[in-house]
Amino acid sequence: MWARGLGDRVTCCSLSTTAASRKHNPTSCHASIAALTGPTRQPHFSFFFLESLSLPLWSRPSFLARCFCQRHERMAELEGLEFGKSDFVLLDEVTMEQFMENLKLRFEKGRIYTYIGEVVVSVNPYRQMDIYGKETIEAYRGRELYENPPHLYAVSDAAYKAMKRRAKDTCIVISGESGAGKTEASKYIMQYIAAITNPGQRAEVESVKNVLLKSNCVLEAFGNAKTNRNDNSSRFGKYMDINFNFNGDPTGGHINNYLLEKSRVVHQQEGERNFHSFYQLLRGGSEEMLQSLHLQGDPAVYAFTREGAAAATSNNDRQNHKAVMSALDVIGFSNQEITSIYQILASILLLGSVQFEEEGESVQIVEDGVVNHIAELTATDPDCVVKSLLYRTVATGGGEVIEKGHTEQDACFGREAFAKALYERLFGWIVSRINSVIEVKDYNPVLHGKNTVIGVLDIYGFEIFDNNSFEQFCINYCNEKLQQLFIELILQQEQSEYQREGITWQHIDYFNNQIIVDLVEQPHKGIISILDEACLTVGKVTDTVCLESMNTKLGQHPHYTSRKLSPTDKTMDFQKHFRIRHYAGDVTYSVEGFLDKNKDLLFQDFKRLMYNSANPVLKEMWPDGQLGITEVTKRPLTAATLFKNSIVALVDKLACKEPYYVRCIKPNEMKSPVLFDDARCQHQVAYLGLLENVMVRRAGFAYRQLYSRFLQRYKMTCEYTWPNHLMASDRDAVEAIITQHGFQDDVAFGHTKLFVRTPRSLFTLEQERAALIPILVLFLQKIWRGALARLRCKRMRAIYTIMGCYKRYKVKAHFWEVESRFANVRTTADYGKSVEWPAPPAALTQFHQITLMLHRRWWARQVVKNIPPSDMPEVRAKVAALTALQGERKHWGVGRAWERDYLANARDSPQTSSDFIRVSKELKNKDGFAQVVFSSLCRKVNRFNKSTDRALLITDKFVYKLEPKKQYKILKKLPLELFTGLSTTSGVDQMLVLHTSNKDDVLLCLQRGELCPNQDRVGEVVGSLVDYFTRVKRKPFPVKVHRSALQLHMRGKPKSVSVETRPGQTIADFKKNRDGFVLLLPAN
Repeated sequence: MWARGLGDRVTCCSLSTTAASRKHNPTSCHASIAALTGPTRQPHFSFFFLESLSLPLWSRPSFLARCFCQRHERMAELEGLEFGKSDFVLLDEVTMEQFMENLKLRFEKGRIYTYIGEVVVSVNPYRQMDIYGKETIEAYRGRELYENPPHLYAVSDAAYKAMKRRAKDTCIVISGESGAGKTEASKYIMQYIAAITNPGQRAEVESVKNVLLKSNCVLEAFGNAKTNRNDNSSRFGKYMDINFNFNGDPTGGHINNYLLEKSRVVHQQEGERNFHSFYQLLRGGSEEMLQSLHLQGDPAVYAFTREGAAAATSNNDRQNHKAVMSALDVIGFSNQEITSIYQILASILLLGSVQFEEEGESVQIVEDGVVNHIAELTATDPDCVVKSLLYRTVATGGGEVIEKGHTEQDACFGREAFAKALYERLFGWIVSRINSVIEVKDYNPVLHGKNTVIGVLDIYGFEIFDNNSFEQFCINYCNEKLQQLFIELILQQEQSEYQREGITWQHIDYFNNQIIVDLVEQPHKGIISILDEACLTVGKVTDTVCLESMNTKLGQHPHYTSRKLSPTDKTMDFQKHFRIRHYAGDVTYSVEGFLDKNKDLLFQDFKRLMYNSANPVLKEMWPDGQLGITEVTKRPLTAATLFKNSIVALVDKLACKEPYYVRCIKPNEMKSPVLFDDARCQHQVAYLGLLENVMVRRAGFAYRQLYSRFLQRYKMTCEYTWPNHLMASDRDAVEAIITQHGFQDDVAFGHTKLFVRTPRSLFTLEQERAALIPILVLFLQKIWRGALARLRCKRMRAIYTIMGCYKRYKVKAHFWEVESRFANVRTTADYGKSVEWPAPPAALTQFHQITLMLHRRWWARQVVKNIPPSDMPEVRAKVAALTALQGERKHWGVGRAWERDYLANARDSPQTSSDFIRVSKELKNKDGFAQVVFSSLCRKVNRFNKSTDRALLITDKFVYKLEPKKQYKILKKLPLELFTGLSTTSGVDQMLVLHTSNKDDVLLCLQRGELCPNQDRVGEVVGSLVDYFTRVKRKPFPVKVHRSALQLHMRGKPKSVSVETRPGQTIADFKKNRDGFVLLLPAN
């Protein structure tokens, strides 16, 4: 893998010579191209996506070099020469004078960012600058470093791309002294990462981003303070890991805090303030809120905030308080938790107002009211609070527990220790509470892919105050460790790798601060070990005794001195001061308070008091308070040891990530946006090792890669290595690639790696590779799709073969099943009508319907064969009626024998049948009809719209209307061809309408005879006429069944006939109405 990742970690400039001259003059080429920062501990690979080039296959290097030069010329246009060199690597001579001249020129021109390869050098502008908006973010999103002027966003994007493209954990280390702008830099980095992630605006990702951004506001309020050098100085170290999913969207994070300067809670140097949170509460809290907390709005009232009450600051406490309250709500703190936070702050302020006085041999509290307020705010008993402040519970060697009263000095010490511990526990709880919200939940690597991390380190800078104490000692030790990491990764490891690989290299001298780190942390000999030994020694060991021990053990160390070791140095006092020559300069420390701060002593009574609080939030902060006085036996680790362990763990965590550096410089001590203190800045440049960094970058190689990995990535760019080479070794194959592209003068061959001096060569290879990748991808897609298609074809053939066999089996099985079920239907009584047919397969659905119809026809034929010939006309008529009525009329006489000629039937018409038979014979002889189709008595509407009793005779030629009361006198004779259809109702009435072609329809209601008074004769008329017309006349005779009124024409006029049931009606009869007629039926 590449040491810095081509697409991610490149800074370039315009080329002053042609591509051809650079080929023959590597020195000129090297001098005009920006190199990168040093390699990481492990080389790594990167993927490149070049936006604006589309090159033909197997493009020649000369063409690609011209494209590369044009892009760098565009970059040069972004910042003209009047702004100086945007990368210190491009200096004509690497001297301190030229470095400082370029740094000052860029500061004066408003260019606060400059590269050293990829290390960003940032100068605090001490003013608001319009270079952080949305347009700027979009300009840097996804771009390479050389495409835009130097900016924090560029290194942020580089770290993000390295993380996303290579699934590589990265970190951004922000270093510099106090007031150099580290905190602001970390906020802009977080802002950029939040802005470029989650383009889909997923709600859960947005929630994580909001919490990560809002956490800065909360941590600044509770962890930052105004110092004499910085209005917003971080008084704790912060390292934030941001977790990303495989899409590059943040899924959570984790915050580690280091060494909160809790001594600031009770004491501040002149002109400085306590933590912001106290002033924000007092000046921004509402009257109601302050009253509930028993506070006044003036910080000068309270001992712990009095020093900073009048200090001038650029912070707006009232506005910041509102922002913190809003941030706490967004993060997810409950109302009870927010209330508890400010109750603890109020308790700390009130503790500063507790005064003690001696009465004889005892000590008393001057004013009990303050104690009562503290007890109320901490949800504890007032007597227990008084007891904890005035007494200390001690366990004797025999297990006896006694209470020892404090002196006034001990009581004041306990009060201040309690206040500091309260704030420290509160701050730690806030950090852990934020972590519980932003931690990655329900993470499964199998489902969610690799969880990658970007770490952002914002930790206190190197500090030199007028009075430097234990906190400054720890802070400066931390900076020494970080500087050591920078030296190891950027300077020492790079040079050692060149020696290991046999690369010709001119050694560059640099200051290795390992000797100072050892001075502090070396076991048994370092300052921390001496402090711990003094703290563990039984008896009265003072700070002065500890200083004497350091003088004895460290007197010969070149970076340690004291007044005793240097009697002529009057800047130090005897038995008080010692001095360490740090990489950033000499710092004189006052040993006063070192041992107490290292012991970090807090009486157990306070821990038990807080653990027994009724407030669950406060109780959660003091889990160690549950131990009894006799259970607390193990001595805890000292503050210095705990801090050393945490810093060692931090450095190990940073070392396993790919680091990106932001080196912050403070231009002056006056916080002026125009003043550039040359001496002050030169001192920072020197101790940060920036000049050595430039030398290493100019003299070294920008990239290095194992031969196998280089070959794997670029073998497609050479015809001799694609797809696989036949050479003796991978090194020979790599040489073939380099030779084909003409890069021999720009590379060096190590034992196991290829070293590339300038980015130009790698960009040329990457651009050519980028042009080839789509073709290779298409080729692979073609091969793979062909393989998939052939596989699918084989599967489909197998599927169709199986389907064919199965279908044939299902067809045969269906035939076998039908055969077995219908084997003996000829001998059954119903000829198989009751046999259930098996469900056919889909292929036989149509065949099944045909078979079913054939069986029904066969069954009907078998039934019809047994019908006597004399009954066939009745059967045909019933079949015709069934077809014509289509189930619309429920009652139509299917279950009885049809007589047809009811007027000639002596049983139905016993009194008139003989007369009708005579008249019928006469008409038959006269008109020559062959048969009587139907005859019956009826109720008919005449031409005068009146209903009368008539006889209806239908023959195969004529329809006769007869007068039954006058021996069946013929009243009217109509040809049968005149009738075109028939209408009836769906009810039980016997009404019929015989439609005629001349629109003079016949409306009648059949009357039953004596044969069966309730028989339905409508179906018989329908069946007889339909059968006759279809069988004899060979034409249809339409039948309509109406569910409501019948429609007809009488003498050409449309009429409507409805049916009603009327109580008291004896016979069915017609009655004229407005629309036509109504048939009145008896109620029963």
